[in-house]
Amino acid sequence: MSTIAPPPLALQAEITHRCPMRCVYCSNPLALEPRSRELDTAEWCRVLDQAATLGCLQVHFSGGEPTARSDLAQLVAHASAAGLYTNLITSGVMLDEATLATLATAGLEHAQISFQDVEVTTGDRIGGLKGAHARKLGVARMVVEAGLALTVNAVVHRHNADRVAEMIELAVALRASRIEVAHVQYYGWGLKNRASLMPTRAQLEHASAVVEAARERLRGRLVIDYVIPDYWARLPKACMGGWGQRFILIDPAGRALPCHAATTIPGMIFDNVRDRPLDEIWARGAAFERFRGTAWMPEPCTSCERQEIDWGGCRCQALALTGDAAATDPVCWKSPQHRAVRALAQAEAMAPGDRFVYRGAPQKAPV
Repeated sequence: MSTIAPPPLALQAEITHRCPMRCVYCSNPLALEPRSRELDTAEWCRVLDQAATLGCLQVHFSGGEPTARSDLAQLVAHASAAGLYTNLITSGVMLDEATLATLATAGLEHAQISFQDVEVTTGDRIGGLKGAHARKLGVARMVVEAGLALTVNAVVHRHNADRVAEMIELAVALRASRIEVAHVQYYGWGLKNRASLMPTRAQLEHASAVVEAARERLRGRLVIDYVIPDYWARLPKACMGGWGQRFILIDPAGRALPCHAATTIPGMIFDNVRDRPLDEIWARGAAFERFRGTAWMPEPCTSCERQEIDWGGCRCQALALTGDAAATDPVCWKSPQHRAVRALAQAEAMAPGDRFVYRGAPQKAPV
């Protein structure tokens, strides 16, 4: 099969790894990029222009916490002027009414705010930041009042999986247009804390039933996206829409990545936007070519009717679970390692679940 891909749908601009939150499931790498290595304003503006020329339709400003950048409004304005739909993926804890107004004036169209729970104590504990939950509630209301579309990112794990119904009701109360009910995906700090976060099979089945009932009840009022924990799945997801198929991520230091966890794969060569134009990286970059298309696939992927639906599953997950990034994602029922993954999920769901490894030093939410 040809490895030529159409232009990416979206650019994920991971503009900083700085963040006051210390979430135990954070997908950022364990080795965070320091502020001194971040792309500066002019470099990010050049990337945004190149993304628009390449054919990207959206830019997702993320981190870390993107509002830690003092030039965020300038970047949003530049992206908007280039014709990109602008989305902010944020914890919300550093936002205030004046900053939101500035971002809206700059052209921000959408904000996604993450919630670790509906219960204050657990939410703050999972996020590692006292006072964060209350701050998020206020900022979510400000987002809607500022005229921006709001998505609630409800991050689900063992400690809140029984409260998915309440999370959906929170999104309704906040007047969100969309909620993403996403079980933790095990990369970065999430992988490090997997044994303390994995839900039981019963919790997953309950949460899934709640989501399906809510979708029917709230049809036309709230869009509900649902992401299950892969380890309990029968079929893998097409990570990032397929490797090098729909998304391109630029990390704070300028490396162009097919997905946020790609740096965990040994031997990968990542181009940097400081050295090479984005269109060349997308079309011919070694990292994007490595697992794009189907030519790299082993059996049972090569003879599978889903090979261009899930694209072999997640490469970083295959690495984490089998030690081989080129293996069939063992979440797939056709993989010879599938039963071992299911057994791992069962074992870790029953492990003691209160020993978290946090990133960074303890902080306090801004007032």
